Amino acid sequence: MKAIVAVDGKWGIGKNNGLLFRLPKDMAFFKQTTTGKVIVMGANTFLSFPCGALPNRTNIVLDDKGRNFEGATVVTSLDALLQTVANYNQDDVFVVGGASVYKLMLPYCSEAYVTKVQADGGAEVFFPNLDEMPDWKLARQSEEVEDNGFMLRFCTYVCKNS
Repeated sequence: MKAIVAVDGKWGIGKNNGLLFRLPKDMAFFKQTTTGKVIVMGANTFLSFPCGALPNRTNIVLDDKGRNFEGATVVTSLDALLQTVANYNQDDVFVVGGASVYKLMLPYCSEAYVTKVQADGGAEVFFPNLDEMPDWKLARQSEEVEDNGFMLRFCTYVCKNS
């Protein structure tokens, strides 16, 4: 399983139940990386998608209330989520947010694709700072890229214990 996320300079990921930045190149990377794959998210992340379930992906939503989300498989517990994703190739499963789901699922991830935006987005919610976690190491990073007025790098972290 892998995580995919865009963070600001403080590892912030969102505010007001939305993204911090509109980044077309990052969105294209997300689409290219997750199309044809399985994406795992919480209810608020699903509800933040303007058109509902993301097309050409298997959408799995963790929602302890068990609400129905059109186009998605809904699970109500971590155990049910782990049982559901066990049916897929783990290299094809991506955790896409939000903050509580990232925190819950990061111990099960072997890699994290982190787009690092060199800015402060005024975040309310954060992704764990992988640079400060001894089990995670930066494996690769791109050159700096400009995206909608922001400088960013595409980084890949690997978990040493996976």
